[in-house]
Amino acid sequence: MDKQFKMEQKRLESVMETVREEISKLEEETFRRKNEVIHTRKHFWDEVKVNTDTFDDYLETIIGLRQEAQALSVSQSTHRHASKRLSILRRMQRVPYFGRIDFLEEGTSTEEQIYIGVSTLFDASGENILIYDWRAPISSVYYEYQPGPAKYTIPEGVIEGLLEKKWQYIIRDGILQSMFDTSLTIGDEILQQVLGKGTDKQMHNIVATIQQEQNQIIRHDRGSLLIVHGAAGSGKTSAALQRIAYLLYKYRENLRADQIILFSPNTIFNSYVSNVLPELGEENMQQVTFQEYLDRKLIKEFQVENPYQQLEYVLTAENTQLYRSRLASIRFKGSTLFFEAVQSYLQSLEVSGMLFKDIIFRGEPIVTARQITERFYNHDTSLRFHSRLEKLKDWLINKIKESQKLQWKRPWVQEEIELLSNEDYHKARIYLAKKQGFKREAIADYEVDPKALAKLIANQKMKPLRKRIKAYRFIDFKGVYRQLFSDSLRINQLVEGETTKDLAAICTLTQEMLDEDKLFYEDATPFLLLKEMILDFQTNSSIKHIVVDEAQDYSPFQFEFLKRLFPAARMTVLGDFNQAIFAHASEKSDFNTLTSLYGPDETEVINIARSYRSTKPIIEFTRRLVPNGESIIPFEREGERPMLQQLDEYDELHGCITSKVENYRSQGVNSIAIICKSAEESLRAFESLSRIDGIKLLKSSSIEYEQGVVVIPSYLAKGIEFDAVIIYDASEQNYGDESLRRIFYTACTRAMHYLQLYSVGKPSPFLRKVIEEGFLET
Repeated sequence: MDKQFKMEQKRLESVMETVREEISKLEEETFRRKNEVIHTRKHFWDEVKVNTDTFDDYLETIIGLRQEAQALSVSQSTHRHASKRLSILRRMQRVPYFGRIDFLEEGTSTEEQIYIGVSTLFDASGENILIYDWRAPISSVYYEYQPGPAKYTIPEGVIEGLLEKKWQYIIRDGILQSMFDTSLTIGDEILQQVLGKGTDKQMHNIVATIQQEQNQIIRHDRGSLLIVHGAAGSGKTSAALQRIAYLLYKYRENLRADQIILFSPNTIFNSYVSNVLPELGEENMQQVTFQEYLDRKLIKEFQVENPYQQLEYVLTAENTQLYRSRLASIRFKGSTLFFEAVQSYLQSLEVSGMLFKDIIFRGEPIVTARQITERFYNHDTSLRFHSRLEKLKDWLINKIKESQKLQWKRPWVQEEIELLSNEDYHKARIYLAKKQGFKREAIADYEVDPKALAKLIANQKMKPLRKRIKAYRFIDFKGVYRQLFSDSLRINQLVEGETTKDLAAICTLTQEMLDEDKLFYEDATPFLLLKEMILDFQTNSSIKHIVVDEAQDYSPFQFEFLKRLFPAARMTVLGDFNQAIFAHASEKSDFNTLTSLYGPDETEVINIARSYRSTKPIIEFTRRLVPNGESIIPFEREGERPMLQQLDEYDELHGCITSKVENYRSQGVNSIAIICKSAEESLRAFESLSRIDGIKLLKSSSIEYEQGVVVIPSYLAKGIEFDAVIIYDASEQNYGDESLRRIFYTACTRAMHYLQLYSVGKPSPFLRKVIEEGFLET
């Protein structure tokens, strides 16, 4: 083994020398290209002879401009690619590769040694591959197989052969620290080492530790919809980000990072995962929360509740009068049943019910809402709905023009002319002179025609009105949506009686909010869908792939909306229904409803049962908190049992937490989360624990994930992991209702190495079984 180790170290040194040489060449090239770009930008106009005297001179100028622009574009592109490659090589200086397979291809007599790393590396001749990119077809053998028969797929077909050996390496800063023959060694030493380390401020790539089931997600390439259902800590998000890198590599001729969108749970999570793709030498995809999309579309019209405000209400308003009606509203409006009701409602609007606004100018109606309604329902009725609206818009524009012909004679126009500043009068004079055909040098001789000036003023003052009409702002969208809830019988008819007994209360609640120009979160997507369908849906066909993380937090209605919004996109959906904490999720929620999005032939579901985040004792504890938890398989990583301490009062609790944090810090623990049920409880806890040095409060408005000691609501901690988690108050009073089981499970599964629970008073009933079975130390 010593001899083999020395041979491997010698090879590594040779590879490192090749990396250094390529870095040296690229540093020179990037420096040269950068100077070229700077020089071209500085002297762009010096290189172009600008002459527009004749058509030929003009044409020559255009050609010169185009040539210089192309030269600049080529230099910029070359510099960008060289810089990107240089960044990858500098990372490879630290860890050039992490694995090797010895593969004997069928029909050959000599095995080939395939070294695998984050990027491909050729030798100095450019003919031999020293390192294969982890996304290359042959690299899949490393992730998919143990020694024995193996195969991989290339565009020309399937290559079969024999995987003779599989090696793993630990290399740090170009030095080989250890190597493992996985055919002889039980377990995954590198994975053990990676999982045993502390957390970081950002998620990192997992190419060295990708497991077989994660590899299936990464390289999956069939159908329109991939659903990944996995336990907490199973590596769903990591695999999805590697999947994006894989797709960008495989389809590099046809797919760019800006054609991929990741819908993430919150902005803190965006910050947490922002490092993964750059580590792999790829540009980051677009990252957005669903709420950010809604805000962009609705913020000018409404005050829109966000999902965390909705969840905060659900977690803290149990004893209020409207609580039951609000929960019913959330569930009903998130259902496919309501989606179908909105579609049926739109069809009914073709016959009657569209609401319009008066077209008013200077306090007087040009066209009344009643006239618009009569026009819409009595003309062009054979056309499609949106085509009728276009015709209606054209009719209204003509009405504005007719009014404009009369307006210039009105006294107000003369008043406006008298109020014109010298500067505005001069601008109007130039405009009118050019309109009359006066050359620049002759404008001084032009005398303003009072009639022409009056018409210009009338035209300018009515321009905003025309703009509003062209944007279909004559439609009363709020009124149309409100009308849907004007009578519970209307919705009952639309859904053929399959509705909730709280429908009358839902209708009242919705109308009251709309009257205040507010939208509940559960109303935001339905309102936007109805508006988009009325306007013929402004789809985005440039997006080729969307990834939805924490998919269990999306309603069926929202998925239908995303499918319509991005008709050209394939979809990867990641979730865990044990963490379905939003009120629209029922106890029987699962991903079965999603298969209807694209149909079973276009949908594949991959289940990941093994959890890697937490130690085995923590997983043994958390998997007993949820139904079907026995299907969750812990990774064999030892650690301390979770602990529960019961206390009598909150002052005692705060003293214990302060002491525990100091204890964790003394052990070198980097990130400690004090997880509370709600934002309300988080604020109280933060104020009471302010003596802890450097403690931070994370809110839904927080932009960045921060390490250290943080107080955080349970729902904001989703998708993030911490070295140690302290559950602030796991009491029956706090977590007594069965509806809170999933949010409690979610909070506990954030812990990697240590989990401490405190209870002020009697512990939550969720803990009885695990205490009896000895999986929670008390």
